[in-house]
This record gives sequence, structure tokens and C-alpha cells, in this order.
Amino acid sequence: MGGTKQRKYEKGAARAYIPRNRAMKRLQLSLHHFRALCIFKGIYPVEPLHKKKVNKGSTAPKTYYNLKDIQFLSHEPLIQKFREHRHYARKLRKAVAKNNVHREEIIRDNKPVFTLKNVIRERYPSLIDALRDLDDALNLCFVYSTFPITRGLHYDEVQLCHKRTVEFQHFVMATKSLRKVFVSIKGIYFQADVKGETITWCVSHKRGNHGSATEIDFKIMRTFAHYFAVLLGHINIKLYSDSSLVYPPEIDNMDEGRDKKFCLADDKLNEYLACLSLPIKTSGGIEEEEDEDPEVDLLNAASVDDPDMIEKSKIEAQAVQRQKTLFKGMKFFLGREVPRDELTFVIRCCSGKVSWDDTIGLGSTYDEDDESITYQIVDRPSVSGQRLDRTYVQPQWVFDTFNARTLLPVKDYFPGVPCPPHLSPFVEEKEGEYVPEDKVKFLKRIEGVEEEEDEEEDESESSADEIDTQEEQKGKKRSRQNSEQLEEVLDQTNAKKSKIEAMSVSAGKAEKVNAQKKLQQQNAEEKRLAEMMIPKKHKRLYQKIRTKERKTKTETKKLQEKRDKINAEAKKKKKAAKT
Repeated sequence: MGGTKQRKYEKGAARAYIPRNRAMKRLQLSLHHFRALCIFKGIYPVEPLHKKKVNKGSTAPKTYYNLKDIQFLSHEPLIQKFREHRHYARKLRKAVAKNNVHREEIIRDNKPVFTLKNVIRERYPSLIDALRDLDDALNLCFVYSTFPITRGLHYDEVQLCHKRTVEFQHFVMATKSLRKVFVSIKGIYFQADVKGETITWCVSHKRGNHGSATEIDFKIMRTFAHYFAVLLGHINIKLYSDSSLVYPPEIDNMDEGRDKKFCLADDKLNEYLACLSLPIKTSGGIEEEEDEDPEVDLLNAASVDDPDMIEKSKIEAQAVQRQKTLFKGMKFFLGREVPRDELTFVIRCCSGKVSWDDTIGLGSTYDEDDESITYQIVDRPSVSGQRLDRTYVQPQWVFDTFNARTLLPVKDYFPGVPCPPHLSPFVEEKEGEYVPEDKVKFLKRIEGVEEEEDEEEDESESSADEIDTQEEQKGKKRSRQNSEQLEEVLDQTNAKKSKIEAMSVSAGKAEKVNAQKKLQQQNAEEKRLAEMMIPKKHKRLYQKIRTKERKTKTETKKLQEKRDKINAEAKKKKKAAKT
């Protein structure tokens, strides 16, 4: 038979993958530019099933890519820009080494610049596709915006990430899109509903010292931050235009904020935007969107044939609409010790007004002496000079009230009082699953608040009926009218006494805490949060690992049971032999 003999390692997996060094040589790029190109195009290393076959019999550790992905990258116009940048860096080094200042200035003025518009348009054809990948972009931009300016972190990149996150927060506040908040050890988790897509991100707590993270490659993080900042900027432009908001965002009434000359005149607008306390300009269309029926979208999504689904969607729409106007007409004043940005963001998403001491920074709109303030948020065991015309609460009350979508009783959140457990709204137990005791208490407390509101409505209706009956009974005896009036007065006084007793604050009792049980709950909560934050591309691998662990556990259990049976039979035989 004719034909050439097929050599070993020239077909199958050996031809489907390519090592990183060979891919860099094929594209004629350095390691830095190769990594940047893969990040921009969304191409990541792969793990072959048979490394020995791919590496032609060798077991040396290498990084592999799909050959088709590298062939796809070879047609990218960004490669030419990266080559121009390498040529520019070579000429600049030569001019600096020769101390030629004039040539150095000319080279720096002609620095090659590239854009990522075509890359973003290729990866995300529509806005919904971009919103589905917005979680990672927001997480990294929020983290990157808090970094200090060092040699590896440039000022312009940190400020760009901060600017993009502030723009997104203003959009969420203007459209009232925030749905859930949870404060954890890692940071504060937020979840918003944007164009029907659920977006979750985490904002880290403000710490004075970030420390020196030597295990982090800031070059790779810088590339990701640049790409995500550009992506977030394109998304913000589209969201602002669809919601009839002015972009770049501008403050509607900057005269409300009292200028204490904390910044330069050129940075005044950006600083006022970063305060989050003042509304941004609109073109008049967003008010109409808020007045629309909130049930329309959810009813369209639900199937018409399923009445239970329609009823659930109606209840959810009413709860969301109540959440949007939860703090409407209320004024909050924040203390120096509370997280100002996060509380301002949550309160403004519920139509409330926020201010703070004007010596802290820009953005305060009224003083602490203002008589119209309804709530003052403090995080101290005691407050001196308390006023009777406002309520003093701890910051947790704002987050718990937002998640409950109704105003919770403030007696559990007074300054110095141990607050109830802060439960995660992201965990939803199904029917038949275990519900923690703290969550059961929290749900009962919400039901109690709603029942009190219903009782107040019933009382108002009953009082109206009493007035009608009194008008009909004008011809009755005067003595009977006097007795009825006396009974009504007594009932009202008793009702007032019961309300006063319900609102009174009693001394707290020492709570018996089971440290082992609390530690188990905390570990379970941390495990759930860690599983939630696993990226989509790694979630399948994590599930495989978990299933493998379960299989090994069941197998070991079966083997142990088999071993116990064998040992029991052996003992019986020994006893029988002795007898």
C-alpha cells in the first residue's frame, strides 16, 4: 500500500494546542503585549486532558492555548499597534541614553495610541450582552479606585476607574435600580436590576493602609482595569442616553452644596459627583418612566396561563415600588464615624435626602441643627445633646430596612443597643430546607410591622363608621350619648397607653450565646458567599470537584460499612470456634 506513514505526536491533541512561547513567536509579541491582547479579546489558557501527548511525551509544566484561538488573534489590528509601541519604546530608550532632550520630546509627542471600540463591539454586539459581564468590571473598578498612587499604579488610571464607578452609581440612584444590600467582612455587596439583568458587585471597606501585596501582579491587574474602565464607560453612555440623563453627568443644583474650598475650581464638578448627595441633570424623560405602572414588565414576563405566577409578579412589583419610595420625604444626617458613601447611595436609591457636617467634605446640604431632620445615623454607644424631634439609629437599620422593604421598628437599633443579626438577602431557602432561627425572627418582625399598618387602616375605617352612626342617632337620649362618649374616651386612653407601652424601651437581658453554633453558622455563611463569588468560567470546574468529593465520601462510607460487616462476621466465627 502507498502513502506516507503518520508520525507520532502529529495529530489529535498534539495539533490542537500550542504552548505560550510558540504562540508569542508566531504573533511576534512580547509577553506583556501577548497577555494584554488575550485579555482584550477574551482568550484564556486551557488545560489539556492528556498533557503528555500534547507536550510530545514530556511532562514539563507549560501554559497551553487552543491553536484556533491563536489563529484568530493573528488577524487582530491591535497587533500592529503593539509593534509600533515596542518600536516607540526602543527609540525613547535610545534618546534618553544619549541625553538628547529635543528628540526625546518629539518621540513622546508621537506616542502611538490604540482604542478598544472595535474589540468591545465585537465581543458585545448588544447592551444586554455587555450587562451580563458587568459584575467583574464593577468589582475590579471599585477595588482599583481605592488604591494609593504608587509607581506601578498611575494617577490617571485610578481616577478613571473612580469616575466610571461614580457615573454608574448616579445612574442606579436616578433610576432607583438597587434591590439588595449586604454588609460582610469582605465588603458591602450590592445588587441592582438594570434592563432586566441582575448585576451584583462588592465595594470593599475603607481601610487606612492597603499593605504591600507582593503576590499580586499589578501589570496584569492594570491591563484588566484599563479594559474594564473602557467597557464601563461605553455601558454608561448607553444607559444614560436610554434613561434620558445628561452624559457626562452634571449636578442639577450645585448651589445647594456649600463650598468650603476643599478642592480646586477645575475639580469641583468631579468632587460634587463623588459625594453622591446631589441629583444629576435630566432631559425630562426619566420622570415619565417612574410614573409608569411597575407591574407591566413583570406581568409581560409571566405566563398568562399561570395565575400563581401572575400573583407573585404583582406582589413583587408592589414591593419594588414601595422600596423605591421607602425614605421619601425623610431627611438623614450622618455622623463622622459611619460609612458615608455607602449609606448615601442606599438612602438616595429610596428617594431620601442625606447630609453631614460641612467640615468633613463637600456635598453637605443642611446642618445638624436643621429641625426637619427625621433620622440621625450614629455608630457610638451614646450621643450627647440628643434632640426629641428626631430618631437616632445605627447604620444597620438602613440596610435592614432596605432589604425588608418596609420601615422596621427603631427600638432594636438605638445607639448602644446590640443590633439583631444582619441577614443576607441573597440566600433564599426553598420549601423543605432549613431556615435559621434568626431569619425566622426577622420575618416575624416584618410581618408584625405590616400587621400594625393594616390595623391602623382598619382603625381609621372604623372611626369613620362611628361618625356616621353618631349622625344617624341624633334623636336618641342625651344620657346614652354621654355614656357612649365616655366609653370612647376610655377606649382611646387605653389604646394610647398600649401604644406607649409598645414603644417603650426596656433594659436588655444577657443573651446566652452558643459559641460553637454561631461559629458553624458563620463558616456556613462564608462558604455560601465564597461559592457565590466564583466566576462563571470556573463554576463548572468547582461543581465537578464537589461532585467528585461527594462520590469519594460515599465510596469510603460503603467500604467502611463492608469492612465493619467482615469484622463482625470474623468475630462471630471466632466465638463459634471457641465454643
